[in-house]
Amino acid sequence: MAWLTAATALLTTFGTAPAGAEGEWRKVGADARSGISGLAFEGRTEDGAGVRVLAVHDNKRSGQQRLSRITHTEGSAVVSPITWDGSEPVDLEAVEAIPGIPGEYLALTGRGILFRLKVAGSTATVVDYTPLPAIGEGDDFESFALVAQNGKFAALWADRGAGERPATLYAAPLTFAAWGQPLFGAVTQRTYRAAYPTESGTRHISDIAVTDTGRLVVSSASDAGDDGPFDSAVTAAGRVTISATGRVRVALAASPTLLGTFPQYKIEAVECLPGSADALLGTDDENVGGHARTLPACGA
Repeated sequence: MAWLTAATALLTTFGTAPAGAEGEWRKVGADARSGISGLAFEGRTEDGAGVRVLAVHDNKRSGQQRLSRITHTEGSAVVSPITWDGSEPVDLEAVEAIPGIPGEYLALTGRGILFRLKVAGSTATVVDYTPLPAIGEGDDFESFALVAQNGKFAALWADRGAGERPATLYAAPLTFAAWGQPLFGAVTQRTYRAAYPTESGTRHISDIAVTDTGRLVVSSASDAGDDGPFDSAVTAAGRVTISATGRVRVALAASPTLLGTFPQYKIEAVECLPGSADALLGTDDENVGGHARTLPACGA
Protein backbone atom coordinates (compact mmCIF):
# COMPACT_ATOMS: atom_id res chain seq x y z
CA MET A 1 0.00 0.00 0.00
CA ALA A 2 1.74 3.10 -1.29
CA TRP A 3 0.20 5.41 1.27
CA LEU A 4 2.09 3.71 4.11
CA THR A 5 5.35 5.05 2.71
CA ALA A 6 3.92 8.58 3.13
CA ALA A 7 5.00 11.31 0.84
CA THR A 8 7.18 14.29 1.49
CA ALA A 9 6.25 15.89 -1.82
CA LEU A 10 4.76 19.39 -1.74
CA LEU A 11 1.61 20.43 -3.53
CA THR A 12 1.77 23.63 -5.53
CA THR A 13 -1.66 24.87 -4.45
CA PHE A 14 -1.98 26.33 -0.96
CA GLY A 15 -4.91 27.46 1.12
CA THR A 16 -5.26 31.13 1.92
CA ALA A 17 -4.33 31.81 5.53
CA PRO A 18 -3.48 34.78 7.75
CA ALA A 19 -0.14 36.48 7.13
CA GLY A 20 2.70 34.64 8.84
CA ALA A 21 1.27 31.12 8.46
CA GLU A 22 4.24 28.89 7.60
CA GLY A 23 2.41 25.61 7.03
CA GLU A 24 2.60 23.80 3.71
CA TRP A 25 0.49 20.81 2.73
CA ARG A 26 2.27 17.45 2.99
CA LYS A 27 0.81 14.40 1.30
CA VAL A 28 0.09 11.58 3.77
CA GLY A 29 -2.08 9.26 1.69
CA ALA A 30 -2.55 8.27 -1.93
CA ASP A 31 -6.10 6.90 -2.14
CA ALA A 32 -9.57 6.91 -0.57
CA ARG A 33 -8.50 4.44 2.16
CA SER A 34 -5.75 6.66 3.51
CA GLY A 35 -7.34 10.08 4.04
CA ILE A 36 -7.39 11.62 7.53
CA SER A 37 -10.73 11.77 9.33
CA GLY A 38 -9.40 12.79 12.75
CA LEU A 39 -6.15 13.56 14.60
CA ALA A 40 -4.97 13.24 18.21
CA PHE A 41 -1.70 14.60 19.58
CA GLU A 42 0.55 11.80 20.86
CA GLY A 43 3.84 13.55 21.62
CA ARG A 44 6.78 15.48 20.24
CA THR A 45 9.70 13.96 18.41
CA GLU A 46 12.91 13.39 20.37
CA ASP A 47 14.51 16.57 18.98
CA GLY A 48 11.38 18.62 19.67
CA ALA A 49 11.16 19.77 16.07
CA GLY A 50 8.15 17.68 15.09
CA VAL A 51 5.06 16.00 16.48
CA ARG A 52 3.61 12.52 16.46
CA VAL A 53 -0.14 12.27 16.05
CA LEU A 54 -2.64 9.45 15.69
CA ALA A 55 -4.84 9.57 12.60
CA VAL A 56 -8.11 7.69 12.13
CA HIS A 57 -9.39 6.55 8.75
CA ASP A 58 -13.07 6.20 7.85
CA ASN A 59 -12.70 2.72 6.36
CA LYS A 60 -15.64 0.36 6.65
CA ARG A 61 -14.54 -3.11 5.53
CA SER A 62 -12.97 -5.69 7.81
CA GLY A 63 -9.17 -5.70 7.73
CA GLN A 64 -8.80 -2.18 6.34
CA GLN A 65 -6.59 0.29 8.19
CA ARG A 66 -8.35 2.10 11.04
CA LEU A 67 -5.49 3.93 12.72
CA SER A 68 -2.05 5.25 11.77
CA ARG A 69 0.71 7.33 13.31
CA ILE A 70 1.96 10.43 11.50
CA THR A 71 5.31 12.00 12.35
CA HIS A 72 5.03 15.56 11.09
CA THR A 73 7.68 18.25 10.77
CA GLU A 74 7.76 21.38 8.64
CA GLY A 75 9.81 19.40 6.13
CA SER A 76 8.08 16.01 5.98
CA ALA A 77 5.24 13.77 7.06
CA VAL A 78 5.90 10.07 7.62
CA VAL A 79 3.07 7.59 8.13
CA SER A 80 3.24 4.20 9.87
CA PRO A 81 0.36 1.76 10.44
CA ILE A 82 -1.06 0.86 13.85
CA THR A 83 -2.62 -2.56 14.38
CA TRP A 84 -6.20 -2.50 15.69
CA ASP A 85 -6.79 -5.11 18.43
CA GLY A 86 -10.47 -5.66 19.23
CA SER A 87 -13.90 -5.08 17.73
CA GLU A 88 -13.51 -3.22 14.45
CA PRO A 89 -15.35 0.08 14.15
CA VAL A 90 -17.12 1.18 10.99
CA ASP A 91 -16.36 4.70 9.72
CA LEU A 92 -14.08 6.26 12.33
CA GLU A 93 -14.35 10.05 12.08
CA ALA A 94 -12.58 11.53 15.12
CA VAL A 95 -10.03 10.70 17.81
CA GLU A 96 -8.97 12.51 20.98
CA ALA A 97 -6.39 11.91 23.72
CA ILE A 98 -7.83 11.47 27.22
CA PRO A 99 -6.32 14.27 29.36
CA GLY A 100 -4.07 13.03 32.12
CA ILE A 101 -4.06 9.38 30.98
CA PRO A 102 -1.04 8.86 28.69
CA GLY A 103 -1.56 6.42 25.83
CA GLU A 104 -5.37 6.35 26.06
CA TYR A 105 -7.78 7.80 23.51
CA LEU A 106 -11.43 8.04 22.53
CA ALA A 107 -12.33 7.46 18.88
CA LEU A 108 -15.77 8.16 17.41
CA THR A 109 -17.62 6.63 14.46
CA GLY A 110 -19.96 8.52 12.18
CA ARG A 111 -22.98 6.86 13.76
CA GLY A 112 -21.96 7.78 17.29
CA ILE A 113 -20.15 4.76 18.75
CA LEU A 114 -17.29 5.82 21.01
CA PHE A 115 -14.28 3.50 21.37
CA ARG A 116 -11.83 3.79 24.26
CA LEU A 117 -8.34 2.75 23.14
CA LYS A 118 -5.00 2.04 24.75
CA VAL A 119 -2.11 2.61 22.35
CA ALA A 120 1.28 1.01 23.02
CA GLY A 121 3.89 1.01 20.27
CA SER A 122 2.24 -0.05 17.04
CA THR A 123 -0.90 -1.60 18.58
CA ALA A 124 -4.19 -0.02 19.66
CA THR A 125 -6.26 -2.19 22.00
CA VAL A 126 -9.99 -1.61 22.48
CA VAL A 127 -10.75 -1.14 26.19
CA ASP A 128 -14.46 -0.38 25.89
CA TYR A 129 -17.06 1.04 23.50
CA THR A 130 -20.39 2.75 24.03
CA PRO A 131 -22.88 4.93 22.12
CA LEU A 132 -22.98 8.68 22.58
CA PRO A 133 -25.97 10.04 24.47
CA ALA A 134 -28.78 12.05 22.86
CA ILE A 135 -28.17 10.91 19.28
CA GLY A 136 -30.68 12.68 17.05
CA GLU A 137 -32.42 11.22 14.02
CA GLY A 138 -30.15 11.52 11.01
CA ASP A 139 -27.11 12.63 13.01
CA ASP A 140 -23.81 12.08 11.18
CA PHE A 141 -20.78 12.76 13.35
CA GLU A 142 -17.33 13.86 12.17
CA SER A 143 -16.00 15.59 15.27
CA PHE A 144 -15.16 14.99 18.92
CA ALA A 145 -13.18 16.99 21.48
CA LEU A 146 -12.34 16.65 25.17
CA VAL A 147 -11.94 19.64 27.46
CA ALA A 148 -10.29 19.73 30.90
CA GLN A 149 -10.83 22.75 33.16
CA ASN A 150 -11.07 23.20 36.93
CA GLY A 151 -10.33 19.53 37.48
CA LYS A 152 -13.39 18.53 35.41
CA PHE A 153 -13.86 16.97 31.97
CA ALA A 154 -16.34 17.76 29.22
CA ALA A 155 -16.95 16.29 25.78
CA LEU A 156 -18.05 18.11 22.63
CA TRP A 157 -19.22 16.53 19.41
CA ALA A 158 -21.36 17.60 16.46
CA ASP A 159 -23.69 16.34 13.79
CA ARG A 160 -21.95 17.80 10.77
CA GLY A 161 -25.04 19.29 9.14
CA ALA A 162 -25.49 19.51 5.37
CA GLY A 163 -26.31 22.51 3.22
CA GLU A 164 -29.48 24.13 4.56
CA ARG A 165 -29.38 21.92 7.65
CA PRO A 166 -27.00 23.49 10.20
CA ALA A 167 -24.67 21.48 12.38
CA THR A 168 -25.82 20.54 15.87
CA LEU A 169 -23.10 20.99 18.48
CA TYR A 170 -23.50 18.81 21.58
CA ALA A 171 -21.72 19.26 24.92
CA ALA A 172 -21.82 17.29 28.18
CA PRO A 173 -19.84 16.74 31.40
CA LEU A 174 -17.75 13.57 31.23
CA THR A 175 -16.50 11.09 33.82
CA PHE A 176 -15.25 7.51 33.54
CA ALA A 177 -16.47 4.34 35.24
CA ALA A 178 -13.90 2.22 37.09
CA TRP A 179 -13.78 -0.20 34.13
CA GLY A 180 -13.14 2.61 31.64
CA GLN A 181 -16.55 3.36 30.14
CA PRO A 182 -17.21 7.06 29.40
CA LEU A 183 -20.16 8.40 31.42
CA PHE A 184 -21.95 11.54 30.22
CA GLY A 185 -23.87 14.14 32.19
CA ALA A 186 -26.68 16.37 30.95
CA VAL A 187 -26.34 17.14 27.23
CA THR A 188 -26.84 20.63 25.80
CA GLN A 189 -27.23 21.52 22.12
CA ARG A 190 -26.41 24.53 19.92
CA THR A 191 -26.78 25.01 16.18
CA TYR A 192 -23.96 26.29 14.00
CA ARG A 193 -23.87 27.38 10.38
CA ALA A 194 -20.58 27.98 8.58
CA ALA A 195 -19.97 31.29 6.84
CA TYR A 196 -17.56 29.47 4.48
CA PRO A 197 -17.73 27.31 2.38
CA THR A 198 -21.14 28.19 0.95
CA GLU A 199 -21.71 25.26 -1.46
CA SER A 200 -24.99 23.36 -1.16
CA GLY A 201 -23.30 20.29 0.34
CA THR A 202 -21.33 22.11 3.03
CA ARG A 203 -20.65 20.18 6.23
CA HIS A 204 -20.86 23.00 8.74
CA ILE A 205 -18.70 21.22 11.34
CA SER A 206 -16.20 18.62 10.14
CA ASP A 207 -14.06 18.75 13.29
CA ILE A 208 -13.70 20.53 16.64
CA ALA A 209 -10.72 21.54 18.74
CA VAL A 210 -10.67 23.40 22.06
CA THR A 211 -7.57 25.20 23.33
CA ASP A 212 -6.34 25.21 26.93
CA THR A 213 -7.92 28.65 27.31
CA GLY A 214 -11.27 27.44 25.98
CA ARG A 215 -11.14 28.80 22.44
CA LEU A 216 -13.44 26.75 20.20
CA VAL A 217 -11.96 26.08 16.75
CA VAL A 218 -14.01 24.33 14.08
CA SER A 219 -13.43 23.21 10.52
CA SER A 220 -16.07 23.22 7.80
CA ALA A 221 -15.90 21.48 4.44
CA SER A 222 -17.74 20.95 1.18
CA ASP A 223 -17.58 17.72 -0.79
CA ALA A 224 -18.93 17.33 -4.32
CA GLY A 225 -17.99 13.66 -4.57
CA ASP A 226 -15.03 11.30 -4.42
CA ASP A 227 -13.14 13.34 -7.02
CA GLY A 228 -14.07 16.74 -5.61
CA PRO A 229 -13.99 19.62 -5.96
CA PHE A 230 -13.47 20.25 -2.25
CA ASP A 231 -13.32 23.41 -0.18
CA SER A 232 -12.69 24.07 3.52
CA ALA A 233 -12.29 26.67 6.22
CA VAL A 234 -11.07 26.88 9.81
CA THR A 235 -12.89 29.28 12.12
CA ALA A 236 -12.65 30.53 15.70
CA ALA A 237 -16.29 29.91 16.62
CA GLY A 238 -16.58 30.78 20.31
CA ARG A 239 -15.50 29.61 23.76
CA VAL A 240 -16.04 26.63 26.07
CA THR A 241 -15.93 26.83 29.87
CA ILE A 242 -16.37 24.29 32.65
CA SER A 243 -17.28 25.58 36.10
CA ALA A 244 -15.84 24.26 39.37
CA THR A 245 -19.05 22.24 39.75
CA GLY A 246 -18.65 20.68 36.29
CA ARG A 247 -21.24 22.72 34.41
CA VAL A 248 -20.36 23.07 30.71
CA ARG A 249 -21.07 26.27 28.81
CA VAL A 250 -20.58 26.76 25.07
CA ALA A 251 -20.74 30.40 23.94
CA LEU A 252 -20.79 30.71 20.15
CA ALA A 253 -19.45 33.97 18.73
CA ALA A 254 -21.93 36.35 17.13
CA SER A 255 -19.33 36.96 14.41
CA PRO A 256 -16.95 33.98 14.18
CA THR A 257 -13.39 34.74 13.02
CA LEU A 258 -12.33 33.06 9.78
CA LEU A 259 -8.76 31.81 10.28
CA GLY A 260 -8.11 30.33 6.85
CA THR A 261 -9.80 29.05 3.69
CA PHE A 262 -8.49 26.06 1.75
CA PRO A 263 -9.90 25.52 -1.75
CA GLN A 264 -9.27 22.02 -3.19
CA TYR A 265 -8.90 20.40 0.27
CA LYS A 266 -11.49 18.72 2.49
CA ILE A 267 -10.40 19.33 6.08
CA GLU A 268 -11.79 16.73 8.49
CA ALA A 269 -9.27 17.07 11.34
CA VAL A 270 -8.12 19.99 13.50
CA GLU A 271 -5.79 19.26 16.42
CA CYS A 272 -4.30 21.99 18.63
CA LEU A 273 -0.66 21.20 19.44
CA PRO A 274 0.25 21.61 23.14
CA GLY A 275 2.78 24.33 23.87
CA SER A 276 2.08 26.02 20.55
CA ALA A 277 -0.41 28.35 18.88
CA ASP A 278 -0.50 25.94 15.93
CA ALA A 279 -3.11 23.45 14.91
CA LEU A 280 -2.33 20.45 12.74
CA LEU A 281 -4.91 20.12 9.97
CA GLY A 282 -5.71 16.85 8.22
CA THR A 283 -7.70 16.24 5.05
CA ASP A 284 -9.69 13.37 3.62
CA ASP A 285 -9.57 14.16 -0.08
CA GLU A 286 -11.17 10.84 -1.04
CA ASN A 287 -9.61 9.46 -4.25
CA VAL A 288 -6.75 11.97 -4.00
CA GLY A 289 -5.75 10.70 -0.54
CA GLY A 290 -4.89 12.84 2.48
CA HIS A 291 -2.77 15.86 3.39
CA ALA A 292 -1.54 17.59 6.56
CA ARG A 293 -0.26 21.05 7.42
CA THR A 294 -0.05 23.46 10.34
CA LEU A 295 -2.04 26.66 10.84
CA PRO A 296 -1.72 29.21 13.69
CA ALA A 297 -5.32 28.69 14.84
CA CYS A 298 -4.99 27.89 18.55
CA GLY A 299 -3.78 31.11 20.14
CA ALA A 300 -5.85 32.93 22.80
